[in-house]
Amino acid sequence: MELCRPSDSRLEHVDFECLFSCLSLRLLLRVFGSLLLERRVIFTADKLSTLSQCCHAVVALLYPFVWQHTYIPVLPSAMLDIVCTPTPFIVGLLSSSLPQLTELPLEEVLVVDLGNSRFLRQLDDEDSILPPKLQTALENVLERRRELANERGGDTSSDSGHLSTIVSEAFVRFFVELVGHYPLFITGEREDGYSSSSSSPASSFFQREGFRKAIPSKTVRRFLEIFMETQMFGWFIQERELHRQALRGTEAQQKEQEFCPKFFFLSQRFLPVEREFFLPTVAKCMLIGAHLIVGVFSVIPHSKALRAL
Repeated sequence: MELCRPSDSRLEHVDFECLFSCLSLRLLLRVFGSLLLERRVIFTADKLSTLSQCCHAVVALLYPFVWQHTYIPVLPSAMLDIVCTPTPFIVGLLSSSLPQLTELPLEEVLVVDLGNSRFLRQLDDEDSILPPKLQTALENVLERRRELANERGGDTSSDSGHLSTIVSEAFVRFFVELVGHYPLFITGEREDGYSSSSSSPASSFFQREGFRKAIPSKTVRRFLEIFMETQMFGWFIQERELHRQALRGTEAQQKEQEFCPKFFFLSQRFLPVEREFFLPTVAKCMLIGAHLIVGVFSVIPHSKALRAL
């Protein structure tokens, strides 16, 4: 018997195929868009294992961002009142509790039936959340995930590992296209034009308006404007600002690459057949091409929370 760890330990207990078997790709991307806007989402299924696996997989799709709100993969029926909270949450609920759920005063909640691949309740705007071109590019890769996993190689025993990697990389590339230019807008100057004081020479500030306006696509800019207000985006940028302060100077870039060789390597080995699906316009606009991708990967996984995902 041979035991081996997956190439990316972050995906060690993630089963994306369980998620794809329960939801169509179209519905899955609707759920993904809803989570990016930090909405309230309830998953229902007949089995505890299905609930826990699908909830865990959905959260993993958000990487390198981290869900900042309530997350309960399996909610006991005795605690059902939690779903009435006005704050965002991801909750898993056994189908046997659905009659009780319908009696509660729910507002603006997405209820996903994993057993029948459908929405029991929705806000009716889920189709229009994600930018159309980025969504299409993501769909193209996910539809070919098995073919791409086979092209990557490996024996049948590691097929699930290859599939998980393909799926995860597809969503990471979505975020690279969306926010990959953020390092250019973390500077030592505040948005009001004032530089950091001499008492804190290592201070870094995020130029929010410049970051948003740097995107040439109007639809992407509109989505980004909403996404920038979420706690997961705020936490992500705050971590990068603090990290930039800690690694200020000429040694910063070398240390960043030493800290995350796995993601630096990942950014260099995009499959050509996958790359052609993704829009080059954002990268071209930023005038840094592949260096943009290296930049986003070189600062992603330094927090304990990300490593634990």
